[in-house]
Amino acid sequence: MSSTGSSLPFPMPREAMPRHVAMIMDGNGRWAKLKGRPRVFGHRYGAERVREIVEQAGQWGISVLTLYAFSDENWGRPIDEVGVIMHLIEHYLRKERQELNRQNVRFRVIGDSSRFSPALRKLIDETREMLADNTGLILNVALSYGGRAEITRATKAIAEKVARGEILADDISQKIIAEHLDTAGLPDPDLVIRTSGESRISNFLLWQAAYAEFYFTPVLWPDFSRHEFAKALEDFYSRERRFGLTGAQARSVTAADFLVVQGQTPC
Repeated sequence: MSSTGSSLPFPMPREAMPRHVAMIMDGNGRWAKLKGRPRVFGHRYGAERVREIVEQAGQWGISVLTLYAFSDENWGRPIDEVGVIMHLIEHYLRKERQELNRQNVRFRVIGDSSRFSPALRKLIDETREMLADNTGLILNVALSYGGRAEITRATKAIAEKVARGEILADDISQKIIAEHLDTAGLPDPDLVIRTSGESRISNFLLWQAAYAEFYFTPVLWPDFSRHEFAKALEDFYSRERRFGLTGAQARSVTAADFLVVQGQTPC
């Protein structure tokens, strides 16, 4: 008999657990407004919620957790709000990396880090190196990230290789494009969760989420508890993933088989 995800409130075989869950953590500002507090109050509570979700993802056997923490477009928010978010990111890394290490978590960041302060870039590099030898959950944080910008960077990198004669234009494939994305080496997300009731992906993992299942919940991020996370996983488990095939075909093909067809390497 297959083992089930540890402490899940419903039976779910380990092999049915999504390997990669991506989350759009939305609703901090609205949560604060409902409580009559400034937006930054919501961001602080949202940062606290991250701790619980990361711990649960690791306990339930998820391999990769990608959190959309700060988008390209977020730089256009009020300067004081951006400053608070940057401070919270630094605070989280300094405060939590010892605990992440204890939980055997690895750490990655995707996005354009060139806009961060030298101190934040140094802290990100130090945290990545500190956790590099761990073997558990990969915590992949999207910072200053945009899906279109990511694809543009990958396209430029490939074009430069063609210009240098390192590859031929005819050799460009989906596999080569994936290898030049920020997420190179990671499996594509199986499940994308967005909190706060919005039903859009907001320039998040545009290439990678081609065959992901989407789960939209009205719950605001600071209220997205372990119980709400489990509800999203239960919904995922109830779905039939077909990867463009018929239902009968899909039932005879595993997600791992599909990865091989797409040129991906399982995590």
